[in-house]
Amino acid sequence: MNLRDAAESDLPAIVEIYNAAILTRMATAQLEPVTVAERRPWFCAHTADVHPLWVMEEAGRIAGWLSFSVFIPRAAYRVTSELSVYVHNDFRQRGVGAALLGEALARAPALGLTTLLGLIFGHNEPSLRLFAKFGFERWGHLPQIAQMEANARDLVIMGRRVSA
Repeated sequence: MNLRDAAESDLPAIVEIYNAAILTRMATAQLEPVTVAERRPWFCAHTADVHPLWVMEEAGRIAGWLSFSVFIPRAAYRVTSELSVYVHNDFRQRGVGAALLGEALARAPALGLTTLLGLIFGHNEPSLRLFAKFGFERWGHLPQIAQMEANARDLVIMGRRVSA
């Protein structure tokens, strides 16, 4: 597998993976599929030197992606980033998410980051286990703050300090 910065030509595959996750109601609070055009501003907000967006390739296909996002857009929070990890259905249970998260932890200090967060639905046990495997701890629990059709969902904040 090859990890690299995402290129704009990867955006359709990134959107495809994201839209598949939307349908599961497990990994994002987005309720309707998005278009490439709608995600372009989000894509452009990522820069390799501050808030990168990476893709993991295998055999010429995008197996998954990871983004570093602004946590809160105030200066004091610039050392904190929210991580999002999404894996293509065809590549689940093959270590893609772990490889992405491991690289994020290894490279975070070079990005000037001291704290990484995952904002994960309480019912998303696979993601909670993945983050816990990499030393993230439950730093917060916001009960029933997301309404997914008839279900009120909890949000768990998983956090980890990294060396700068």
